[in-house]
Amino acid sequence: MSMFKKALFFTDIHFGMKSNSRQHNQDCLAFVEWAVEMGKKHKCETCVFLGDWHHNRASVNVSTLNYSVNAIDILSAGFDQVVMIPGNHDEHYRDTRDVNSIVWVKKYDNIRFFNDMQVIEDVAVVPWLVGDEYKRVSKLDAQYMFGHFELPHFYMNAMVQMPDHGELKREDFVAPERVFTGHFHKRQQNKNINYIGNAFPHNYADAHDDERGVMIMEWGGAEEYHAWPDAPKFRKYKLGDILTNTDVLLQPNMYCRVEIDVDISYEEANFIKEQFIPQYNLRELSLIPRTAEVDLSTAVEGELNFESVDSIVTSHLTQLDSAQYDNNLMLDIYRNL
Repeated sequence: MSMFKKALFFTDIHFGMKSNSRQHNQDCLAFVEWAVEMGKKHKCETCVFLGDWHHNRASVNVSTLNYSVNAIDILSAGFDQVVMIPGNHDEHYRDTRDVNSIVWVKKYDNIRFFNDMQVIEDVAVVPWLVGDEYKRVSKLDAQYMFGHFELPHFYMNAMVQMPDHGELKREDFVAPERVFTGHFHKRQQNKNINYIGNAFPHNYADAHDDERGVMIMEWGGAEEYHAWPDAPKFRKYKLGDILTNTDVLLQPNMYCRVEIDVDISYEEANFIKEQFIPQYNLRELSLIPRTAEVDLSTAVEGELNFESVDSIVTSHLTQLDSAQYDNNLMLDIYRNL
């Protein structure tokens, strides 16, 4: 007996990301609604979620919880069965799966929640691994394996590869014909292992990479991917390129970081933002001052180079990577001081 006939897969939606941003949670809910429509269109009776339903480990914000429950209601009503596997962000502790934020989905009659490693109906189901559980993976015998794995030499995002920490490796997946996993947000494949990519782009680590959405697969068949057409997009441009190819580069629901590479005044920069954001239905247009280039041909050995206060503050705020602060908002506040 097989677990499904035809299934829709998605992963790493992260309800509550960006400090419980309402916009992000609305995107998550809209994505789930679209995923259910895709499942019905392609006659999928099963939905498989591969981990990281929530973003914050320690607590779930009340507003986020309402979006989360609403989305689970929609999934449950949209498929005959829903298979849910917790990811690392769903677990309260890093070294045990005793407490997690989605255990309540077991109350739904048609949701199968796998918080322990097991082989069922020719599928090895593997939640986020803790301790030395990785040693058991090579012994699991099934046609498919679904999990939330952290494997070395795969890309975490953009072009950053996961280093090898000496634990789970690609070579440990001996028995399964194909492995489908969440965790790393970039869609990628190496032999029988498939990172299917997160639900939709979440931040500038996903810039210029829109291969996100859902995967659909019939048992024993080939997988096919579909991107959510209304997904937010993240882009990094130069202002000169924007001004010469505006209609081509700017699209609805886009977040843009634009490096100022042409001479414009502060007033002109604000005018561009005020005009382009509503005209192209952008979510964000951040104009980033170009970092001053040092002329090495005139440098004197031992010479000290000083940065201005503006360049120091701008650099630090631009590089700020925190779930608690919006660096673009802080940049705008600083520029308007």
